[in-house]
Amino acid sequence: MWSRSNAGAPAREVRGTSIRENVLSQPTSAASSAPASAPPAPPPLQGGQLVLATIAVALATFMNVLDTSIANVAIPTISGNLGVSVDEGTWVITVFAAANAVSIPLTGWLTQRIGQIKLFVGAILMFVLASWLCGIAPTLPILLLARVFQGAVAGPLIPLSQAILLGSYPKEKASTALALWAMTATVGPIAGPALGGWITDSYSWSWIFYINIPVGLFAAGVTWMIYRTRESSTRKPPIDVVGLGLLITWVASLQIMLDKGKDLDWFASPVIVVLGITALISFAFFLVWELTEENPIVDLRLFRERNFLGGTIAISVAYGVFFGNLVLLPQWMQEYLNYRSVDAGLVTAPLGIFAVILAPVMGRVLPRSDARVISTMAFVGFAIVFYMRSKYVIEIDTWHLVIPTLLQGIPMALFFVPLTSIILSGQPPSKIPAAAGLSNFVRVFCGAVGTSVAGNAWNNRTVLHHERLTERASVDNPLFNQQIDSTQSLLHMNTQSAHALFDFTVNTQAAMMGLNDIFYVSAIIFILIIPLIWITRPAKGGAQDAAGAH
Repeated sequence: MWSRSNAGAPAREVRGTSIRENVLSQPTSAASSAPASAPPAPPPLQGGQLVLATIAVALATFMNVLDTSIANVAIPTISGNLGVSVDEGTWVITVFAAANAVSIPLTGWLTQRIGQIKLFVGAILMFVLASWLCGIAPTLPILLLARVFQGAVAGPLIPLSQAILLGSYPKEKASTALALWAMTATVGPIAGPALGGWITDSYSWSWIFYINIPVGLFAAGVTWMIYRTRESSTRKPPIDVVGLGLLITWVASLQIMLDKGKDLDWFASPVIVVLGITALISFAFFLVWELTEENPIVDLRLFRERNFLGGTIAISVAYGVFFGNLVLLPQWMQEYLNYRSVDAGLVTAPLGIFAVILAPVMGRVLPRSDARVISTMAFVGFAIVFYMRSKYVIEIDTWHLVIPTLLQGIPMALFFVPLTSIILSGQPPSKIPAAAGLSNFVRVFCGAVGTSVAGNAWNNRTVLHHERLTERASVDNPLFNQQIDSTQSLLHMNTQSAHALFDFTVNTQAAMMGLNDIFYVSAIIFILIIPLIWITRPAKGGAQDAAGAH
């Protein structure tokens, strides 16, 4: 899946200033002022050094993007090995996304304090350490702590990789640099599910994390070797400690409430009530504080711009629905269709094929088109795909599972870039980093929330359909007894086995009907959020303007 970023559209100012000045030298808040002066940008890399540098930076991007999708197909296996439910296993995905979302707004501040190259290399090495900790985790709580650490240190990787690559190429080849970066980021959704499934079935789920170690060490070593003399200038800007604390509090409280709600019977539990009140109060204080703070960690004033408001809500809701469904699909295939992890991965892998093929086309079409029209086409495409999935049946064959996934790559290619162009259009250069960071924070967090909401909704709809299907399944119902007798006669089984088979059939059918409901509602949501696109002003922009899309 396309990954997250706070690097916004750095190339919008490529003609007049360096990437470090435009993207990462700006404070996190748009209210802050940029440094009075900055050293001249180092010259572009050339020859073999440029090739090697591109590979190293791209590998860091690939490693991060891969971890957003590689665990999806391994959740049932991880859950079984650690002795927890699949719902609890899904926390492996949601806590990573939530921690990553919180760390995104800190990238600009950390870059100014530490330096672009040191932060990038340090984040890679810490990501490697976190991956090792994930692999050796003996229990779910330890695995979740390691994933939180991994998500937090991954925050700077995507935006810094964009900025470093753009600074390595001549200004006239900025589009080439972004195209190479985008291609790398897009390969993750293709390779992640299939690779994760193969590793899980052939070796152990721990190796889906261990594979990051050699990749990360190589990327960090080569990056440091080439870029250590190209470090950005540093200073000590103020940080909004109160805002950061409130941000962490409400995000953590809300995410834990969503993840634990079903297990604790929602608001019948005092724990859920406390978490809900904590999330609500801390969020309210967060809003007040950030709107009045001189150097906010998140510049909420950006929502005054209707392009930013409409575009950010549209892309975030869409991403939440998309990502939530992307997690459910392989779980359903493994739990109810008896697909192996590798098979479920191969079914979901075609998602990125059209996205890769059409990415260069989008770079040429978007500058001459209305981004709102393209985004609308993307949302209609998503709606069609989810409507197709809402017609799934238990007896579905693999080909009919693959077709919607393959077609989904088309709206994927039309989705991120135009919407990000809308979000960033009209923003002055000083606000682009803050705007990209805030929009990506909301989007990534909605991905975590969408995963939790989709899982809970599927469970609730499955329970509802199970109750409806078994309303007349009673020993007092002669039709039910006749069905059991017929099953015993045809399959030569005893009464207990016949009842077990009936229960299994009902459970499978209820889960299928519940998932169909989720797909159908998802299609409706994509149609309903289209008007958000059209409250914005017309925006045109190319790949450079939409660098933050990923």
